[in-house]
Amino acid sequence: MANFWDSSVWGAFNVLAVLLLSLLLANMLKRTIPFLQASLIPTSVLGGAIILLVSSIFEFATAKPIFNTEFFGGNGFNALEIITYHALALGFIASTFRSNSGKITKQRAIEIFNTGVTTVATYLLQAVLGLLITIIAAMIIKDFFAAAGLLLPFGYGQGTGQALNYGTIYENDFGFVGGKSFGLTIAALGFLSASIGGVIHLNIMKKRGFIARAKDAEGRLLSEDVQDANEIPMNGSMDKLTVQIAIVAAAYFVTNIAMFVISSLVPGFRSVIYGFNFLIGVLIATAIKAIIDFLNKKNIIHRRYTNNFLLTRISNTCFDIMVVAGIAAIRLSVLENYWVVILIMGVVGLASTYIYNSFVAKKLFPAYENEQFLMMYGMLTGTASTGTILLREIDEEFKTPAADNMIYQNFPAIVFGFPIMLLATFAPTNPPLTLLLVTAFFIVMNIILFRASIFKKRK
Repeated sequence: MANFWDSSVWGAFNVLAVLLLSLLLANMLKRTIPFLQASLIPTSVLGGAIILLVSSIFEFATAKPIFNTEFFGGNGFNALEIITYHALALGFIASTFRSNSGKITKQRAIEIFNTGVTTVATYLLQAVLGLLITIIAAMIIKDFFAAAGLLLPFGYGQGTGQALNYGTIYENDFGFVGGKSFGLTIAALGFLSASIGGVIHLNIMKKRGFIARAKDAEGRLLSEDVQDANEIPMNGSMDKLTVQIAIVAAAYFVTNIAMFVISSLVPGFRSVIYGFNFLIGVLIATAIKAIIDFLNKKNIIHRRYTNNFLLTRISNTCFDIMVVAGIAAIRLSVLENYWVVILIMGVVGLASTYIYNSFVAKKLFPAYENEQFLMMYGMLTGTASTGTILLREIDEEFKTPAADNMIYQNFPAIVFGFPIMLLATFAPTNPPLTLLLVTAFFIVMNIILFRASIFKKRK
């Protein structure tokens, strides 16, 4: 029986409290220091960097990791990884439950499809370049993990959660020492790349006279933004926020059962299946959402229980916590032999993502080229939140379709992107063959993306 004063009782709470306090401190610094305001660095990234700095200094001074002290329950780094893992799936599930209104025209459907294909093509470009770097590095550095380059698309293209998932698989199943920290560090560099590349692009646009916005406006909410008609009351017998949390938790509970059943049937793929927690969660949430919508249409359920405003808040909170926990979980001490490779991958990831997405936006989205580029570049070096931050700099009220493209592109991106996730688990066994397959897949995606130019109709 645990005593209430034991570290086992308070350790997990102390970890979560430090994460949230770092977010508050980072937010205060961003609002008071002009340099940080201009940098476009997300608050969650800054909060994680603060914790990483403090923990690195502590470990250097005491030779003991700060999160493995009794104050954090003796195994705080494990708690950080667990938080990052679950926050990724919960954030995606909450986003999935949001209701979408409005009809999509044929032209908009094409733009959304192209956005999804661009997302996957960028993953593949990052994978090709990342694998090239680490395969060459493995020829120079003894016992270096040649497949580590595939952590570039997971860190840049998909963010902290997936970088941790695949870093963990590579570390636990394939013996890549420091794989988790390697992936998380790549993800952290991705956020810095989003900020650096975003600021450079915005300054170029300002000098050319394309951007006039220079203020940091506070968003104003209208009543219809908070609650739609026919929804359950905000504070009835059960608080509306509690209802949203319960719906998200129920979907994730079913996700856990589904992963348990699937992994029991194919135990050899247990690590891969549990690494897809966010994807399976999205599929289950989509099914539950379809059932609820059907029951609403048939008047079996008379009130709408989901609320877009609150679900967005839940999703954004999960992603904020995911990012700050992921960066805080980095162990710099285990990366001492990898820094040159990591920095090369970071620079190549920044440059290639910037150039490729700039080219695609110019060719396929000429009506809102800058908005589409900033959204895509921010998303494909950080997360959807980073893409939104950059987009708001020139499209504060989301008047262009760029924001909608980011939301609706998930389905085609998941369909085309799923093979990459499978290849990632094959890569450690044969990195050169994986590089060849990824390159071929990249060529195919570009043929699909530029199909209108390649297969022009003859008059």
